[in-house]
Amino acid sequence: MKVEILTPDAVLFEGEARHVFLPGSDGALGVLSNHAAMITTLAKGTVKVDTSEGEKAFDLNGGTVEVLDNKVLILAS
Repeated sequence: MKVEILTPDAVLFEGEARHVFLPGSDGALGVLSNHAAMITTLAKGTVKVDTSEGEKAFDLNGGTVEVLDNKVLILAS
C-alpha cells in the first residue's frame, strides 16, 4: 500500500509499505493492505512504517490519518 506522511513544511515519507502502526487518539492502530476506509485523529507518538527496506519510525505531535483504497495519508501537526 502507498503511504504518505506530510507536515505543513515537508514530506517526511512517501513510499510503499506492508504495515503501518499509528498512535490513534483512542488507542494504537495497525493498518495492512486492503484495510477498511477510515479517517481518525492521531495522538502524540511514533508512527512506524514497515517497508521492504526495514522499519522506519517518525515521531509526531498528533495529526489526522485517512485510509482509502490502499493509500494511507497522514497529515502530521
